[in-house]
Amino acid sequence: MGLNLAPSRQELLLRIGILSLIYVIAFFVRLFSVLRYESVIHEFDPYFNYRSTQYLVNEGFYNFINWFDSTSWYPLGRIVGGTIYPGLMVTAASVYWTLHFFHITVDIRNVCVLLAPWMASNTAMATYFFTKEAYNTRAGVVAAAFVAVVPGYISRSVAGSYDNEAVAIFALIFTYFLWVRSVKTGSMLWASCCALSYFYMVSAWGGYVFIINLIPLHVVALLVSGRFSQRLYVAFCTFYAMGTLLSMQISFVGFQPVQSAEHMAAMGTFLLLQLHGGVNWLRSLLPPKHFNHLFKLVILATIGGFLSIVMVGSATGYFSNFTGRFYSLLDPTYAKEHIPIIASVSEHQPTTWASFFFDLHAQVFLFPVGLYFCFRKLTDANIFLILYAVTSVYFSGVMVRLILVLAPISCVMAAIGLSSTMSTYMSVIRNRRQTDSDKRNVEKEIAWVMVFGMTTLLVFYAYHCIWVTSEAYSSPSIVLASRNWDGSQTIFDDFREAYYWLRQNTPPETRIMSWWDYGYQLAAMANRTTIVDNNTWNNSHIAQVGKAFASSEEDAYPILQQLDVDYVLVIFGGMIGYSSDDINKFLWMVRIAGSTDPSIKEQDYFSRDGQYSISSTASETMKNSLMYKCSYYRFGELQFDSRRPGGYDRVRNAEIGEKDIRFKHLEEAYTTTNWMVRLYKVKPLPNRG
Repeated sequence: MGLNLAPSRQELLLRIGILSLIYVIAFFVRLFSVLRYESVIHEFDPYFNYRSTQYLVNEGFYNFINWFDSTSWYPLGRIVGGTIYPGLMVTAASVYWTLHFFHITVDIRNVCVLLAPWMASNTAMATYFFTKEAYNTRAGVVAAAFVAVVPGYISRSVAGSYDNEAVAIFALIFTYFLWVRSVKTGSMLWASCCALSYFYMVSAWGGYVFIINLIPLHVVALLVSGRFSQRLYVAFCTFYAMGTLLSMQISFVGFQPVQSAEHMAAMGTFLLLQLHGGVNWLRSLLPPKHFNHLFKLVILATIGGFLSIVMVGSATGYFSNFTGRFYSLLDPTYAKEHIPIIASVSEHQPTTWASFFFDLHAQVFLFPVGLYFCFRKLTDANIFLILYAVTSVYFSGVMVRLILVLAPISCVMAAIGLSSTMSTYMSVIRNRRQTDSDKRNVEKEIAWVMVFGMTTLLVFYAYHCIWVTSEAYSSPSIVLASRNWDGSQTIFDDFREAYYWLRQNTPPETRIMSWWDYGYQLAAMANRTTIVDNNTWNNSHIAQVGKAFASSEEDAYPILQQLDVDYVLVIFGGMIGYSSDDINKFLWMVRIAGSTDPSIKEQDYFSRDGQYSISSTASETMKNSLMYKCSYYRFGELQFDSRRPGGYDRVRNAEIGEKDIRFKHLEEAYTTTNWMVRLYKVKPLPNRG
């Protein structure tokens, strides 16, 4: 017997069913890496997060926030509790403690591996509520479906991708949902909830600066367009006051919300609202003539006071300047010229059009349509959507990493464009009004063509998203795989092989020098002391490591002794064709070293014709460098292809220029099966007695 429900109830049940299915799909589509490999942490930064979470679970929160890690950045060490955003670790630990409270025994590693897919499901629901609040319910459901599988977000939320963005994007979208709700209602309760969500975002990721600048931009836009209301005043003042106080409780943030240039827009907007409210209050009390004179005095006094505060704060050093990363967003060439360590990171490079299409696919075409429909009906919420969309497009174009911020609003805009377009043409198909028969038939044919075209586009979108997730974003960097000519797969597990060797064959106090990319993995998996790691907080210390690699063995040895290095680790891909090795990163080491020591010059490492080469045309400086020798030691003896000479580098497609490499102060300790990781022991100083 069927259920006799009202249409509204049927629609509600259908919506709940669809959203439940989206929630499940968002989780399971991100499990390819677990199914193909194993439950393993990906990339480099997640290994520090995993290690920190282990410390939090084992030692407790108080010890965690006061943790001084003496095994990283040797001999400086690192105050971990004061230099991290703890939201990710606290979230994973809370899940772990909750599961164990209900006697569900699960390893903390598996919680860390599966946290990102679970948070992605929550992000899909947050996107539904955000879009529903800002536009309508139908667009909300479509937006949730889009964000569940969009590659631009999946790239940072697959199983094993245990990084800050795993929880930050959920916090970002949920904060925006609560902001739109608080502006629409003028409720202090909703604004307080928005501040709490913002606090969660601050605890999770430095990208919270995007929130604290976009919301003030929205307020100013509403003021300029004549849309000021008491609802807006209550919402922003409550959000800013609570959000600022809460954000200052994060040790890594501290007093930045009232000192740094990145937060001044929010403070200025808060003061502007007070001025606006005060002027309106005076207008209600004074006659127009007196009010006009007083208004001019108030404006002049406010401007003068503001400029005085800025000048005094800047002169005394109370107000800090914009950070290098912020300047990089405003000027894409800034980092390359002034901060090479930022420019050296691949995810900080400008975004290509191919990357936009790869990560967004059909949304590239639907995004402008959604913008059009938002401009057609300018509400407070739609203005916020437009500002979010335009700013995120700009920032994602400057830095490829920020496609992650663009992906959610792209899904929202694409959903608005798709749902509005489909609604328009479906209404034509369902139209039964008595009009001209030929005209109605033509309109219906056009409508059917458009509906079919949209459906086909969505089918290709779904296929593309699943393919990208499966093939491009589900391979952990610590375990590599390649396809053979017969379709079979070869697994390269050299990283874990090397870390296991270090853990088993070296004393616990062993100090290892590698490029900073591998510091987090070394600390977490080899459990050994590292010289530098992915935190990159001390440029001069990293420059010393870069100088050691860029120098000859004779010149590098004093640096190794100064840093108490026991082993040197280099990543080499010339044998198997792994292009992300240290030889390909070497010029960045040279540039960073040269930023502190002018004697290290990049052009010295180029051949006579100005090319970066490892062949016989390579410069003597290049061939004598410690990096070159550590990478190619004994490599000239290998001939793995009868069509190629010995010492043929498959990445650079060239025969190495120096095969008779010998060491005086180092000795080979271990080379992994596929030559990807090479370890060299530093010999002690000779006995001078």
